[in-house]
Amino acid sequence: MLNQVDIQELNARIEKESAFVELIRAELAKCIVGQKGMTDRLIIALLANGHILLEGVPGLAKTLAISTLAKTVEAEFSRIQFTPDLLPADLVGTLIYSQKSEDFVVRKGPLFANFILADEINRAPAKVQSALLEAMQERQVTIGDETYKLEEPFLVLATQNPIEQEGTYPLPEAQIDRFMMKVIVGYPEKSEEKEIINRNLTLQYPIPNKVVSIADIIKARNLVHEVYLDDKITNYISDIVFASRYPDQYGLGQYKDMIEFGASPRAGIYMAKAAKAFAFLNRRGYVFPEDVRAVAADVMRHRLGLTYEAEAENISSDQIIVDILNSIQVP
Repeated sequence: MLNQVDIQELNARIEKESAFVELIRAELAKCIVGQKGMTDRLIIALLANGHILLEGVPGLAKTLAISTLAKTVEAEFSRIQFTPDLLPADLVGTLIYSQKSEDFVVRKGPLFANFILADEINRAPAKVQSALLEAMQERQVTIGDETYKLEEPFLVLATQNPIEQEGTYPLPEAQIDRFMMKVIVGYPEKSEEKEIINRNLTLQYPIPNKVVSIADIIKARNLVHEVYLDDKITNYISDIVFASRYPDQYGLGQYKDMIEFGASPRAGIYMAKAAKAFAFLNRRGYVFPEDVRAVAADVMRHRLGLTYEAEAENISSDQIIVDILNSIQVP
C-alpha cells in the first residue's frame, strides 16, 4: 500500500508527464466538434493499451476522430476499409514468389502499423474478422510458417454502423470481447451542429500536428500502470462484474431471466486499466470510485448477453449496467 508521500510523488510525476494529453485534446478539437466523451475514450484506449470499437450512425466523425488521433502521434497508421470481398491475406500479408531469389518472400499487410483503423468492421466476413484475433490479443501475426511481432504501440480502432443489417456480419462474442471498450457515439448538440457546418464551409479543413512520440506514449503507459488502485476499488470492480453474472445476489432479481451471460474476466481487467487511465487524464495518481463508474458502461456494454425476454421488454445492456452501479455500495 502506498503512503501519502508516495502518492504525492506519483501525483507530481503524473502532473508533469500527462501534459501531452492536453496537446492531443487540442489537436483533436481542431478537427472534431464536441464529442469529448468519444475523444477521451480514444485517449484512454491509447494509454491503457486496449482496442476500441466505436458504434454510431454515419456522419458522426468516428473515422475522422480515429485518423486524427493517429496523426497526432509520430507513428505508422493504416486504414482498412472492411468489405464483403476482403480476404485475410489483405490484412496480414502473404508469401510472394520472387524469381530473383527463387524463393518465397513475405509481403507484409496493413496490420503492420501502430494504429489500425478497421472501418465498418462488421462488413467483412467472419474469416477476415478472425484474422484480427491473433493480432489484437497476441500482438503478433503469422504468415506461412513464420510469426512476426507487431510494433508497440499497437492499437485497433474499429467502427461499425448499427442501422444497416444487409450485407453485414455481426462480430462474434469471442472477437468483440477483445475490445477494451465499445463506445456509442451520439448526435452533436445544436450549437455544435452549427459549428460543424461552418467549419466544413471553409476553404481548408484544419490539419492536426504531430505532438507526441511513441516514446512518450510508452512512458505514459508505464506511468498509468503505476496509478494506485486500492483493494476496496478492486472489490468494487469485482462486485460490478459479478452482479452482471448473478444479478439476484445483488438485489437485481428482475434481470435474472434477462441476462443470458454476464461479463467475462476481461471486463474486470479492462475496467481497472481504463479507470487508471481515466485517473491519469485527470492528473491523479490514484483511482476514485467515480473513475470506475465513468468507464463501466463502455467496458461492460458489449460483454452482456441479453435474452429474448430482455428484447421483448425493451431492456438494454446500458440500462442493466446503470442499475448494477446503483445497486452496489460505493466504497
